[in-house]
Amino acid sequence: MVVKKSKRYLITSALPYVNTVKHLGNLVSSLLPADIYARYLRKRGEDVLAVCGTDDHGTPAEVSALEAGLPVEVFVEKMYKKQKKIYERFGLSYDLFSRTHTPENQAMTQHLFLNLHENGYITEKKIKTLFCKVCKRNLPDRYVTGTCPNCDYEHARGDQCENCSKLLDAIELIHPQCSICGKSEIEIKEAKHLFLDLSGLNDEITEWVELHDNWPKTAQSIAKSWLKEGLRPRCISRDLEWGIPIPLEGYEDKVFYVWFDAPIGYISISVEWAKQQGSPTLWEKYWKDPDCYVINFIGKDNVPFHTITFPATLMGADKGFNLADYVKAFQWLNFEGQKFSSSKQIGIFTDTALDLYPPDYWRYYVMKIAPERHDTDFLWTGFQDAVNSDLADILGNFIHRTLTFINNNFDGKVPKASKFTKEDKEILAKMEKTYHRADKEMRAFEFQRTLLAIMEFARECNRYFQTKKPWIDLRNDARASAGTTLNVCVQCCKGLALLLAPFIPFSAEKIFHYLQLEGSVHEQLWSSIIERVSDGHEIIREPQPLFEKIEREELEKLAEKWGGTSIEQEEKQALSQKEKKKPIKSKKKQQKKEEEAMTKDQISFKEFQKLDLRVGTIKKAEPVEGTDKLLKIQVDLGSEERQIVAGIAERYSTDELEGLQIILVTNLEPATIRGVKSNGMLLAVDADPEISILTPLREVPDGSKVR
Repeated sequence: MVVKKSKRYLITSALPYVNTVKHLGNLVSSLLPADIYARYLRKRGEDVLAVCGTDDHGTPAEVSALEAGLPVEVFVEKMYKKQKKIYERFGLSYDLFSRTHTPENQAMTQHLFLNLHENGYITEKKIKTLFCKVCKRNLPDRYVTGTCPNCDYEHARGDQCENCSKLLDAIELIHPQCSICGKSEIEIKEAKHLFLDLSGLNDEITEWVELHDNWPKTAQSIAKSWLKEGLRPRCISRDLEWGIPIPLEGYEDKVFYVWFDAPIGYISISVEWAKQQGSPTLWEKYWKDPDCYVINFIGKDNVPFHTITFPATLMGADKGFNLADYVKAFQWLNFEGQKFSSSKQIGIFTDTALDLYPPDYWRYYVMKIAPERHDTDFLWTGFQDAVNSDLADILGNFIHRTLTFINNNFDGKVPKASKFTKEDKEILAKMEKTYHRADKEMRAFEFQRTLLAIMEFARECNRYFQTKKPWIDLRNDARASAGTTLNVCVQCCKGLALLLAPFIPFSAEKIFHYLQLEGSVHEQLWSSIIERVSDGHEIIREPQPLFEKIEREELEKLAEKWGGTSIEQEEKQALSQKEKKKPIKSKKKQQKKEEEAMTKDQISFKEFQKLDLRVGTIKKAEPVEGTDKLLKIQVDLGSEERQIVAGIAERYSTDELEGLQIILVTNLEPATIRGVKSNGMLLAVDADPEISILTPLREVPDGSKVR
């Protein structure tokens, strides 16, 4: 899938609930990728409007305000400012980060509702509601918890189960309890409420969803599941005091359900932005011009609202609003094997993260493991490896060596490039190739693959420096050759800053500052990567290392305080491997003899069928840092992408593997090898010293079963 060329682009990120500081799972599923994509499009010179804001209404805000002992409006104002400051510190570059408790959102929500009502898509009926006899209050949404009727999760909320993502009505919960007093003294009452008639818009929504078969499978499958079950009217009114009033006679004591007005907030924030630009109708260029490409960044729990209910609102109101062209839905980011949870305070939260380490450390790691196709795990060991190996040893080391070498040997000025060698030409060509590949991957909304491509180029830059050995040239009085090498390295430093700017903006800006290039890195187009830093250009005199490594002792303290077992597991695994090392070596010849003789132990066909062997295509292969034999491999299995670790680095290059179809054992128990998660095993012939990967004789569809 490649995004089409448009006059302008509108980017929205799921609005974070205002009730609490968000965790890293919220950051990676919508807030951060929306920022990265907006930065990327700006670096292509595109006209971009990126909006976000806090979701201020509903029971999450009311319940949290009660717990804090503050009036809800005071609490919401306080938390809005707190979240806004956190996102600014993370470098999220929205054109406007606002909120839903604004005059603009009230006006837009009421306007769309009245149009829906006039067009016959609003119905009313009596429904059963829950009432706490102890607190003397109605219990909509998060005022009540209980057991989910769909998955038996015991802590489901009255509006949605966070375990299975199913939308619920409070009355559906099994064994409901009041969230305020914790009591089960609840009675059922009847009350009249308003409904958005989704069933009346079923055909239009179905047609729209089916037109977008390029969406991620997460978004497609959830939307189509809703359509398959059959759309039914959804209640959009609540017995609450906090929220947007319903402008209809007989409903003066009710407000809109938070998920009715929240996505309308995308529009109202755009309206607010236009007013700030001094052009009150400017927002219409992004919301009503068909040549604007609209992108929603969301977590999978928000898919129903963005592919069913919000589009239905805009369709039914019939006021010419653009619908989303692309819904980039992410899976869950888990925390050390547990689910991140704001309500249960599980995981690392964004304010804590910034108090611990610089924003780029977190931005880089969570996007490296972004759950684009399947759930992924935040691991302390993985975080340390990403910072120490990728950022410090690979990227930071190359930048610092280049600049330090120029300061020490060329008076802080970029030396003149003389005759280019084969290696010089190859690394410069690799830089341009990486730019084109990164651009292609980003246009396809492939964040991980983009980052992998750029970091592979950074590794190539280090290899280039080591291969050229400019220190030896200087020792041998080959100053011109050393100068050419350093000149090429400076061009690569600039290229890395440009390419990485959307992902790690603070570090990229620092590289630009160290190079003393004019303006900000964020004002430069990606295409300017081909523009050379001139000979004789003066760089900064005393560049500091870009990144500081995380020591093991630090990591252990973090895991002890915030939870996590990856460090302990890694240590146990290392100890186990150490203990087994000698016996394995002593048994090697005996094992070889047994293989040559073939095994006489037979298995039944039924046992063989337990193996799930599938064909997949290697999309990316890269070395596992700190090892000579291991490769980390991304395999496309058609319906999903898997990461495996294989000990084939001594026999296969990464370029040789990419695009190769292999056979994978997909139902092996996942393992962590040298801190890298492996979820499967490729089949190969071990004819020591040769290793030969098994491949299909003819190309077949990825995911094909081997029988």
